[in-house]
Amino acid sequence: MFPPVNEQMDIIKRFAVEVFPEDELFEKIEKSIKQNKPLRVKLGCDPSKPDLHIGHSVVLRKLRQFQDLGHKAILIVGDFTAMIGDPSGKNKTRPSLTLEETRINGRTYLEQATKILSKENLEVRFNSEWLNNMNFADVIKLASKYTVAQILERDDFSLRYRQGMPISLHEFLYPLAQAMDSVAIEADVELGGTDQKFNLIVGREIQKAYGLEPQSIVLMPILEGLDGKEKMSKSLGNYVAITDDPKDMFGKIMSIPDELILKYYLYATFPNPLESEKFEEGLKSGLLHPKEAKIQTAKKIVALYHGEEEAEKAHQDFEKVFSKKEVPDEVETLFLNVANKVQPLVDVLVATGLAPSKKEAKRLIEQGGVYVDGSRVCDVYMNLDISTRRLIKYGKRKFLYIQSG
Repeated sequence: MFPPVNEQMDIIKRFAVEVFPEDELFEKIEKSIKQNKPLRVKLGCDPSKPDLHIGHSVVLRKLRQFQDLGHKAILIVGDFTAMIGDPSGKNKTRPSLTLEETRINGRTYLEQATKILSKENLEVRFNSEWLNNMNFADVIKLASKYTVAQILERDDFSLRYRQGMPISLHEFLYPLAQAMDSVAIEADVELGGTDQKFNLIVGREIQKAYGLEPQSIVLMPILEGLDGKEKMSKSLGNYVAITDDPKDMFGKIMSIPDELILKYYLYATFPNPLESEKFEEGLKSGLLHPKEAKIQTAKKIVALYHGEEEAEKAHQDFEKVFSKKEVPDEVETLFLNVANKVQPLVDVLVATGLAPSKKEAKRLIEQGGVYVDGSRVCDVYMNLDISTRRLIKYGKRKFLYIQSG
């Protein structure tokens, strides 16, 4: 049994930036109830990167809501389109990936996505299934369905064209290829971030060109990264991965600017109306201090991926380290097998994996972010005697005991 159409529409519209055409979606839901037939709700994922972050979770949680309403979630892994590279919001041509690279990333993506999606009413498709089988005549037919003028309506294309920046012809094919996904699976609804609006509209037009009923569209907000400036992105380093351990996840969320607290609380967790209203009113009135609001947000997000118990432990650990300036209860000890018991600290930081490179290690030391046995290190050329156990704190959240083995 499906919930009544108005109840479904209220849930679908909640947290969404735009639902259009709204009347079409209403009719689709009404029809699905009468025919007892679930809608086919599509979400395309770009496996150009192997890791999902909580920015991705916003649209995945909306897809889960459709599942909970009784509809079929169709997750399209864009293993073929990722070889083109989505030009949305990009000011230059993206590097291409091989089909094997995109499939490896796609498998990782699926493992992570099912932390949010139900496996019960989920269909997973790789778009190479149909796009790889298209011949040149098929591509010409597809390209004939859309004009250059329509493609140049896209802001990033028109801007690059005006500025004389290169646009490869294969980039024009990306929205058309993505639209063919909607044709192939006969999508009733497609979800995406606001940056995907153009692609999703192209999907509607291409479905009509191939004699299908056009999909309705649900657009979700884009979550800014930890810096509060750029879109959350692994390449920018401003992300919270859904596979982060509880302590790292909690600590990262506690570092967000105050102006992002409400957005993270709402869109990374999808609280019920009473919870969100109470939270928002508390922030506006000042009854809810920003630090307490961040704690509530961090605990709620960590609990979604690791459970309530781990969320509470992460909170207690954060309080020990940052409020009481204590060392966490559980700190790993790493034994280094070295002939010389006195090693340059920079080398130790890289050898232990605390720092990704000597350059990064030196940069953090210069910024005052490295401590040895509780004392800040200021000398990038410091030598460290590891014949006995030494405690290293690297950055805000990483602790490690080091000793020669």
